[in-house]
Amino acid sequence: MSDLVAVIIPAGGSGERLGAKIPKALVQLGGKTLIEHAVANLAPVANQIIVAAPAGYEATFQDLLGSEITIITGGLTRTLSVKRALAEVGKENAFILVHDAARPLASTELAMRIIDSLRAGEKAVIPGMPVADTIKRVDEDNYVTKTLTRSKLRAVQTPQGFTRKLLIKAHTSPDDVTDDAGLVEDRGVDVKVIAGEERAMKITTMHDLATAERMVIAQLDNQMRVGIGTDAHAFSEDPTRSLWLGGIFWPNQVGVDGHSDGDVAAHAICDALLAAASLGDLGSNFGTSDPKYAGASGSQLLAETLTRVKAAGYTINNVAVQIVGNRPKIGPRRAEASFALSQALGGASVSVSATTTDGLGFTGEGRGLSAIATALLLRSPR
Repeated sequence: MSDLVAVIIPAGGSGERLGAKIPKALVQLGGKTLIEHAVANLAPVANQIIVAAPAGYEATFQDLLGSEITIITGGLTRTLSVKRALAEVGKENAFILVHDAARPLASTELAMRIIDSLRAGEKAVIPGMPVADTIKRVDEDNYVTKTLTRSKLRAVQTPQGFTRKLLIKAHTSPDDVTDDAGLVEDRGVDVKVIAGEERAMKITTMHDLATAERMVIAQLDNQMRVGIGTDAHAFSEDPTRSLWLGGIFWPNQVGVDGHSDGDVAAHAICDALLAAASLGDLGSNFGTSDPKYAGASGSQLLAETLTRVKAAGYTINNVAVQIVGNRPKIGPRRAEASFALSQALGGASVSVSATTTDGLGFTGEGRGLSAIATALLLRSPR
């Protein structure tokens, strides 16, 4: 039997309690919408992802999530949205995860543990957290009727996992529920509870959103690596030496001396990227003793640096480089240089700026060029 997984995300909740006039799934968290976070975290385990969007927002969701995600019009209730999504689940999928867009930070690892339990033979698996407070049952007049045993209680989260046939059968029930596992329980099927995680918290209020924001910031701090790089070259005494700077050729300008093309901007960026990834520096990776790099272009060195950074488990978030010198004038070709450097780095964001030193130092005296770069890397998801 196939063990592929489909993911259903009903995303029709309103953002009223968050003070938003848009659906909750479109509220921003750390620079991305809740639905983007949810999809990104579950995509690594999914063969198919179906998102039930609020009526009228289908195109917005499709633009955000891309063509590989199936967008359907959700129903007036969560249950109806799940029913509609089930009709779109491919028969090749043996398992289905039902997730809430309001739990955007639930991790890939949590989803994988649920799937592992299903593949091991469980029919229904849900994550749950121990309950910290004492819970009491009360009657309609708010008198306590029973104090529940806290050690036997769990606060249930999503994603919740089921075998495909079981979930489809469970949703033939006319009941309207907020918890798919409840429908399965009603059919007498055992539901396995595994350990949940704090990250899978539900965002309902502004306080919840602030808590989630702190989690995102903490995660980014954990994953971020910053590097600084510099480079300097003297202008050549050879009037035929070409000038390459910022990944582009500068006609009618005398170039700088160097083992490679002497592109100080590209070299400074390479140094910054290698430093951020703890991979040494330009010299230790592309030294003058290696004939392979004699005359190598800055773009070639950037491309090879990108390969090494990726192999070390990082992606480039952004790069900034400042060129220091009296000539050439960078301003008229700044955008062109930014584009060329970005292309060499696989489309990464690159910002180029320039300055002089008011006549001070070798650059100020017009004897050469230098550059300083900073690079921000993020650890790639595993």
